[in-house]
Amino acid sequence: MTERTATEADLHRVARGMPFVTVEQDGTTRPIYQVGRKSFVFFRTPRPDAFDPVTGERYDDVVVIWVDGEATKQGLVQDPSTPFFTTPHFDGHPSVLLRLSRVGELTVSELTEVIEDAWLARASERRRTNWAARARLIAPAQHERPPPVIAANVGISPNPSRLEGCARDPGPSAG
Repeated sequence: MTERTATEADLHRVARGMPFVTVEQDGTTRPIYQVGRKSFVFFRTPRPDAFDPVTGERYDDVVVIWVDGEATKQGLVQDPSTPFFTTPHFDGHPSVLLRLSRVGELTVSELTEVIEDAWLARASERRRTNWAARARLIAPAQHERPPPVIAANVGISPNPSRLEGCARDPGPSAG
């Protein structure tokens, strides 16, 4: 079964659905999604740096989405299979741009992942940890016992029957 393509409504639903999100307005109808007063997704007004290369018309549907760093940004904008781009105005800024007219080139899962990652890039450590725990993305709770560790060459004699079939590390060579 093929996953459906993303829509602008999906973008709003996912961004608004992240924990501790507030929606600010910039004096227009364009929302600014924030966590802890830090924007992670916002809709940009038409600017001279984002324009149609054929007509010169400024794009009026650009969304700015935060990323966790330059490597992620470059991975997204240099991948020809994604609709993400950047402009010189955003050089050194941890974000990618997306035209709403191209959001349908992403699946709902792909868009969700990018927006969740944007939220994670801007949320406080406490909020990230709480969200990850709820989403079951982190290691088991600390109260669970770690698996047993078999010590070698430290004066402990493990039960030989538990080591049957295991290769034994001879330790550092004498030469």
